[in-house]
Amino acid sequence: MIMAVSFTRYGRLYYLDPGGHTPKVGDKVLVPTDAGPEVAECVWAPQWVSEEIDGLPVCAGLAQEEHLGRDEANRKRRAEGRSVAKRLIRRHDLPMKVVGIDYLDGDNVFTVYFSAPHRVDFRALVRDLARNLRARVELRQIGPRDEARLQGGIGPCGRDLCCATFLKDFEPVSVRMAKDQDLPVNPLRIAGACGRLMCCLKYEHPLYVKAHEKMPRLGLKVDTPEGSGTVVGRNVPSDSVVVRLDDGGRRCACPSASVCSPRRQHDAMYTGGGGDA
Repeated sequence: MIMAVSFTRYGRLYYLDPGGHTPKVGDKVLVPTDAGPEVAECVWAPQWVSEEIDGLPVCAGLAQEEHLGRDEANRKRRAEGRSVAKRLIRRHDLPMKVVGIDYLDGDNVFTVYFSAPHRVDFRALVRDLARNLRARVELRQIGPRDEARLQGGIGPCGRDLCCATFLKDFEPVSVRMAKDQDLPVNPLRIAGACGRLMCCLKYEHPLYVKAHEKMPRLGLKVDTPEGSGTVVGRNVPSDSVVVRLDDGGRRCACPSASVCSPRRQHDAMYTGGGGDA
């Protein structure tokens, strides 16, 4: 069985083995971490899956009052750390923006994640933070993609950011992938909330490459239920093509399965031979 939890509302999902527990959606459960059990909210109740999944951390049970109290105290400490960090950054006049705060109560350590246009000398800031928070402080500079992952948000598709929900690793993305998906090479159209190329261009790319191998290529003369014409567009998600008809130049969208090319062109494309007309 498998279940999913999130440490923040609408945040990234983490998958667990429920073990012998049966939490319901909305229940607070304990998730084993390197710093000890942490409180998270059950997003998917335990359910059976068809394939066997090994190596998942095992749910440590439902959170009790002492766990919820500790979690609330840590939330207050993180909020305090964020407020103090912003105030001291302004005092030191540093070009930094606080993105996220982690706090380990067991070690009394704050980790401040920040973004900046270039490297920053924050040694004096660390000393002031440690003195004001009465704890050890670590500062870590992160890039635009990690900033979007920590802050979350809505992507151009209208859904929660992939990096903030299910995406685990950032893989290289190229403009070539956008071209292969027939997208305009316009930064406003192919950039995500982080300002970099959208991550979905990478993991959707193999689907487009495979589909384009089977679909009629652009410029090909084809026959459709509405007459002969030329392929001027392809829509992979709907598995359809846009054809400009020879009769009047009207355009129509047809399922790929209903479009066929003349025999000679078909043989040249799929067999490499000439064939008879």
